[in-house]
Amino acid sequence: MKSATLKRLLLLARPEWRLLGLGLVFLALGSAMSLLYPQGIRLIIDGVLGSGRREMVDKAALFMVAVAFVQGLAISLRFSLISVAGERAVTRIREQLFSRILDQEIGFFDERRTGELTNRLSSDTSVLQSAVSANISIGLRSLAQVVGALGFLVWTSPVLTLLMLAVVPPVAIGAMIYGRRVRKLSRDVQDALASASEVAEEAISGIRTVRSFTAEQAEGVRYAGKVRHAYELAKKRVYAGASFIAAASFAAYAAAAFVFWYGGRLVVRGQMTVGGLTSFLVYTLIVAFSLGALADLWADFMRALGAAERVFELLDRKPSIAPAGGAQLPKVSGAVELAQVRFAYPTRKDVVVIDDVSLKLDPGEIVAVVGPSGAGKSTLASLIARLYDPDAGRIALDGRDIRELDVTFLRHQIGAVAQEPILFSTSIAENIRYGRPGASLDEVISAARTANAHEFIQKFPQGYETLVGERGVQLSGGQKQRVAIARAVLKDPRILVLDEATSALDAESEHLVKEALERLMKGRTTLIIAHRLSTVKDAGRVVVLDGGRIVQSGPHAALLREDGLYRKLVERQFVAA
Repeated sequence: MKSATLKRLLLLARPEWRLLGLGLVFLALGSAMSLLYPQGIRLIIDGVLGSGRREMVDKAALFMVAVAFVQGLAISLRFSLISVAGERAVTRIREQLFSRILDQEIGFFDERRTGELTNRLSSDTSVLQSAVSANISIGLRSLAQVVGALGFLVWTSPVLTLLMLAVVPPVAIGAMIYGRRVRKLSRDVQDALASASEVAEEAISGIRTVRSFTAEQAEGVRYAGKVRHAYELAKKRVYAGASFIAAASFAAYAAAAFVFWYGGRLVVRGQMTVGGLTSFLVYTLIVAFSLGALADLWADFMRALGAAERVFELLDRKPSIAPAGGAQLPKVSGAVELAQVRFAYPTRKDVVVIDDVSLKLDPGEIVAVVGPSGAGKSTLASLIARLYDPDAGRIALDGRDIRELDVTFLRHQIGAVAQEPILFSTSIAENIRYGRPGASLDEVISAARTANAHEFIQKFPQGYETLVGERGVQLSGGQKQRVAIARAVLKDPRILVLDEATSALDAESEHLVKEALERLMKGRTTLIIAHRLSTVKDAGRVVVLDGGRIVQSGPHAALLREDGLYRKLVERQFVAA
């Protein structure tokens, strides 16, 4: 699992091989220049202490300036190329991850909180971003410098090199042990931060409810608890890192001190020049600093592996309802049939919501579904749109099982207007155009006229370009409802689902919305889910659900004459009124 995740993490940047290849060329050039620099130091010191020739010192200084210039240019180009390649790779994975999340079935979202998923898109991908961009660049540079510096060390003094290398195996083993611990702690920290994000997202999105119940302090305490838990885990990770860095630093610098001592003895014996010892010490410091950098990067890379596992888990998840594929009918008349359908939500498999329901809607027929709260009315609408698949039974469109149809094609045939329609934080025109992307402004205005929305939209200073705010908070309930109807009009579906579309409106708004809905329903197979008698009485047929079963079915007037649940529901409504 770990090796597969590591391999896949590294392969993220494969499509950017041209940029990476060029970056590696400049990386090699920059590393070579940094390794040549100590040779200039050796030439200057030996020139001063040896022959004392000024020309030799001047040439060595010019050599060092030229090396520094080329090195700076190469470092800049290397960093730019590799970082851009990494940014491209992470942008691509963010796009893929978001698309994969949107492809999942509704049951997937029932089991997960919004904050968790947005955290994967932001926090986890940010960790990957550093791993496949800047960290790769720094890591490759440090590795190249370690290898190159070791080559110069062996060339300068094999004996001193062996002494210096005595510290490498313990540091490497410590890095591996430390890496495993950091990887686990990093995963725990990411999980804790995701949990905190979920709390914050819930409180902010429900700020009106929070404010109404003066629960700001309670939400603050709840969020603080989550954040402090993440802080405690992060603190453990920091302490683990600090312990390792201290041990590695002591080992590296103690080895350097030992090399200084033994090298000084070699100079005294005449077995090494002062310039040679100085350059050796510089190469030793290069190795020490590069190993320290690699140790830090190893910790970051372990964090990235923890984040990558979560990201790849989502990328690899196959939705139970495929987002594409299947048949498309050449023509849709709008006949819908449910045959012995049984269903329980994936998160509550022990609670049957729809139990052996058989229902037929003829093309153009208007059928109302009523029943007490929790009877399964809205679930019925979700099943017809194939937001869920039934556990048993069959749902058909024009005689064809909807599981055989392309789900995108199926949903294009269905328009829905809910009790609390969701509008997006953009203009009114764009919200209406959501029903058919690419529709012209004239088509948007025509749909708004049909939905009784054009008049109030024109009164806004910006008209159709008026921003509605998050979830449409800038509009009243009736205005939102009419924009949602305009969206459905523009979509022009064959099947219409009205889920409590007028239950939350005042009398004036209900009149305007009801008038718009009557225009929308003409010629379309319509399923009305409602409580209000005014919405139900004009339906061709009324179906009464109770406990997930159909207990009554027939015209409004006939059901009123029966001593059944429907009559009781109507009587209760009159009493409440």
